[in-house]
Amino acid sequence: MVETAGMQLERVAAASAAMAATRSRIAKRELIAEVLRDGDAAEIEIVVAYLAGSLRQRRTGIGWRTISKAPTPAVESTLTVAEVDAAFQATAELSGAGSAGRRAEVVAELFGRATAAEQRLLAGLVSGELRQGALEAQVQEGLAVAYEVPLAAVRRAAMLSSSTTAAARVLVDGGLAALERVGLSVGTGIQPMLAASAPDVAAAAAKSGLPALVDHKLDGIRVQVHKDGDTIRMFTRSLDEITERLPEVSATVAALPYRTLVLDGEVLAFQPDGKPESFQVTASRTGSQLDVAGHSERTPLRGYFFDLLHLDGRDLLDEPLTERTRIMTEVLPDELIVPRRVCATEAELTAVFGSAVADGYEGVVVKRLDSPYAAGRRDAAWIKIKPRHTLDLLVIAAEWGHGRRQGWLSNLHLAARDPRGGEPIMLGKTFKGMTDKLLTWQTERFQELETSRDDYTVYLRPETVVEIAFDGLQRSTRYPGGVALRFARVLRYREDKTADQADTLDTVLALGAIKDEPGD
Repeated sequence: MVETAGMQLERVAAASAAMAATRSRIAKRELIAEVLRDGDAAEIEIVVAYLAGSLRQRRTGIGWRTISKAPTPAVESTLTVAEVDAAFQATAELSGAGSAGRRAEVVAELFGRATAAEQRLLAGLVSGELRQGALEAQVQEGLAVAYEVPLAAVRRAAMLSSSTTAAARVLVDGGLAALERVGLSVGTGIQPMLAASAPDVAAAAAKSGLPALVDHKLDGIRVQVHKDGDTIRMFTRSLDEITERLPEVSATVAALPYRTLVLDGEVLAFQPDGKPESFQVTASRTGSQLDVAGHSERTPLRGYFFDLLHLDGRDLLDEPLTERTRIMTEVLPDELIVPRRVCATEAELTAVFGSAVADGYEGVVVKRLDSPYAAGRRDAAWIKIKPRHTLDLLVIAAEWGHGRRQGWLSNLHLAARDPRGGEPIMLGKTFKGMTDKLLTWQTERFQELETSRDDYTVYLRPETVVEIAFDGLQRSTRYPGGVALRFARVLRYREDKTADQADTLDTVLALGAIKDEPGD
């Protein structure tokens, strides 16, 4: 690496803009690698995080309203990535009376020193909506190219050391040999394996193959539990530690007669009739601390596990699911294991799915029997199926696309009708579910409905009705209706419906089971 006085933020902002302007995965990888080669080794974790579209700080306390009030951009770039990281770290550490005002001052000072391109980058990093077409997987590819090491080594180290930034630090400090020495460490969170999606039972069966292990899908909080002697540590899907918030689960795992364990599962609450509580009930418990004595009259939580990653010195990540399941069945009591069964036919899978939904579960996860634990990846070896919600909503604006979608109006602003006759009420955005043909049509059509535009967005007369599929709702302070759609995607445009036939906010809220808003 070239030793420098510190990388300028404009270098990362320029790379981000270039990545957004190209459709080529290879070009994005090369852009990332070039930035990493030019960087200072001391800043590797910051630069890697920014190229992946995130801040190093998990929480900063900075909301969209704060960054939307950014001052006029600077003419010349003076910011370094180290200065920016220090500013965000300062905001993350603020607390108590006056902290909101001080946080706003720090943000105003930071954005005031940023150019227009740098402000766009900073806003995207804070909001988590940096649309540059580069994901963490591509940053891993860039690291491998920049340092001339195997991509597989980078990926595995990132999975087992909890992040790509951590793997980058190991690589910079010790090279390939150090990277290859990274292994599962009991007490350090592992990036969890994630499931791909299928719209129905037939599609899931086709993707996974049968026979397959079929787990009930729990609508709780994903939790990874590490037991090292008398020490219990628990991590969420995003690897935030929540051990102190789950005393019941901690006590259950502590009582197991094994020295070291790493379990993957969910925690959730149940209703008196035995059916799972809504996610909102579970989240409200895991989102608050208990008193010092560990006592609480709040809804008790139970842990259910679906994978075993380590047992008494033996790592099981690379073992097939059949072996991990066999061992887990031997070491855990039945009441700690998620409801599951092996299905050999599509008819069996259909019956299990129907039964799970009827019993109040979110759906099922279909798992290939020979699959290892693909930590940190959304792998087709696990396929989730959930009942699908749909709404007919109004398109009130659309944003110009990036990368492969350059020149098309892509990201839709979705709104429900106000039941009291006011302006449409925005519920979120989506760019998913669109074919090239659909993108071409809507780009032409939306410009006919244009009322105004800015650099990124074309605002429309609210006349177009689109059918949207989504997985549920979450609370949101960003949108005026107080809720946002989860995992929304376009099914089709309803040219047979007029704007006054779109669904109202009352219809949306009647769906219930609203999840808490993630993040800050």
